[in-house]
Amino acid sequence: MTNPNVNPNSAREMADNPGAPDNTDEQYVSPDQAETMADEAAEAEAFETMADPDAEDPLTEVSDAEIADAVEAELGEVNPDADGDGTVTDIELQLAERTEDLQRVSAEYANYRRRSERERAAVAEQSKAKFAEKLLPLLDDLDLAAQHGDLNEGPLKSFSDKFHSILEGQKLQAFGAEGEAFDPEIHEAVQDLSEGDEKVVGTVLRKGYKMGDRLIRNAMVIIGDAANAAGGEASTSN
Repeated sequence: MTNPNVNPNSAREMADNPGAPDNTDEQYVSPDQAETMADEAAEAEAFETMADPDAEDPLTEVSDAEIADAVEAELGEVNPDADGDGTVTDIELQLAERTEDLQRVSAEYANYRRRSERERAAVAEQSKAKFAEKLLPLLDDLDLAAQHGDLNEGPLKSFSDKFHSILEGQKLQAFGAEGEAFDPEIHEAVQDLSEGDEKVVGTVLRKGYKMGDRLIRNAMVIIGDAANAAGGEASTSN
């Protein structure tokens, strides 16, 4: 009598291949199951990142070479002789193949995660730089106020100190000073008054700013000669 609770197709498959690993090994992991496990791990990792987006992650600083090395390490050879008896059975061979499949999926996910985290960090830095760029006109106004002596004391000086402190905490740094070597990559020259080969910044019309290694704005300058700049400093000191 046929058992109504038994799928006839499943019973036929069991009878056709009773030695298959999914019928004999309780710990057998199929390729589809391995892919599902990797997807679940990715979702769990993404949830942890969303729950604590400010947490430091060392993976954001991983280079392409380090990623390649990590993937290579994940794809180490699997010894098919699991029980060490010197004989590799069909089940052990299939188990080794499935293990390698799972390792490859895990390595591909690790590679994807490292690259995603690095790209996410780059996007965050770009967003901070764009926001800082919007604040530069305020810094220019504070520089003009300082030149006119309006920041010697009072509430405006307090505001200026706190404002600069906050921006410096975000790695925003000003550059562009008289006497420093002229660099066309970061200095925008509106006039060249130099006559020699060694060009320096003669006059700063507007400060430049960097955030870390990222250039936010070029410094607007007038080019002068190094000798004149040195002479001017000497005259000032005398």
